[in-house]
Amino acid sequence: LLFTETVPQENQENVLYSVSQHWKLPSELDEISGMAWLDGDRIAAVQDEEGIIYIYNLKNKKIDKEIAFGKPGDYEGITTNKEDAYVLRSDGTIFEISNFEQSTRTVKTFKTPFSDKNNMETIAIDIQANTLLLIPKDRDLESDTYKGIYGFSLRTKKFQNDPLFKIDLGNPVLKKYRENNRYKTFRPSDMAMHPKTNEMYILDGAKPKLLILDTNGTIKKIYRLDKKLFPQPEGITFSPDGRLFISSEAKKNGNGSITELKLKD
Repeated sequence: LLFTETVPQENQENVLYSVSQHWKLPSELDEISGMAWLDGDRIAAVQDEEGIIYIYNLKNKKIDKEIAFGKPGDYEGITTNKEDAYVLRSDGTIFEISNFEQSTRTVKTFKTPFSDKNNMETIAIDIQANTLLLIPKDRDLESDTYKGIYGFSLRTKKFQNDPLFKIDLGNPVLKKYRENNRYKTFRPSDMAMHPKTNEMYILDGAKPKLLILDTNGTIKKIYRLDKKLFPQPEGITFSPDGRLFISSEAKKNGNGSITELKLKD
């Protein structure tokens, strides 16, 4: 499948991509809100109602395991680091589930300066820096003119108050998406780092699109996503060899889904 749209070149917008594979998810994941690659054909996913990590097998198209870690709540993102998983709740609380696939798992929570008004959905990991990356969906901590990419050190378990990068909402690349409420111009729903280039791939689920930042935090490209295929994209992850997967919540009377995409350079 190919999706394309002609746009003026000066907008620097790419909208051409192909769909390699598409999975309809079981009803437990109709509200899939985040996912992270594990190993083989397995993906860890969360949804925005239950404190459960779902291990979904792409090969047999089934949930292999359900791992309870917390009370029902608005869980919006997940990332993993070896045996540990990190889940983000919309109020900015981070859940660290150590040895999450084992019966001996332990859970710790960490507060951040964010709250419900920031509407937190994005969590990713920078393996090299041993740091979690967080982006507010709605208002930033300091300004409505940018969205900061903030760090939470896994070494010190401390939040870094100054953003590592800033997504300038006044950037010309985002001009056609500009809203009267500036902070609504780009509303991140998840992020993943490319395993080979370390570029940052950031989803917007409200008005489906994919923003790519280089390693300096500079906007490189933007891809508009087809709303029929991605009614509410809220999860993104890469396999170690660089295959790109995006998950979307179900539209009315539909199923949640995972799609493997190939982007055109």
